Amino acid sequence: MLIEGLTAQSLLMDRGYDSDAIIEQAHKQGMQAVVPPRKHRKVQREYDKDLYRHRHLVEKAFLQLKRWRGIATRYAKNMASFLAAAQIRCMAIWIGIL
Repeated sequence: MLIEGLTAQSLLMDRGYDSDAIIEQAHKQGMQAVVPPRKHRKVQREYDKDLYRHRHLVEKAFLQLKRWRGIATRYAKNMASFLAAAQIRCMAIWIGIL
């Protein structure tokens, strides 16, 4: 499944991932599922709106990663090289040199 093996306190997801199976799996793994319910649901589930507002920070981080051409186009041919490139880019963003 999509989140099998992940450990976290909360799982922030887009409305597109609102399915009973994913939410049940998150609860089984001890995570709070923070996903707005789809509009067509008969029973609208509650979610932490304040925590969901911070989801944009994760999206911004991925946007900054993708701005580096080597990651966006996946020049690395194997997983180890790609992971190393992503880690270098993350360090550069964290330090603030790029």
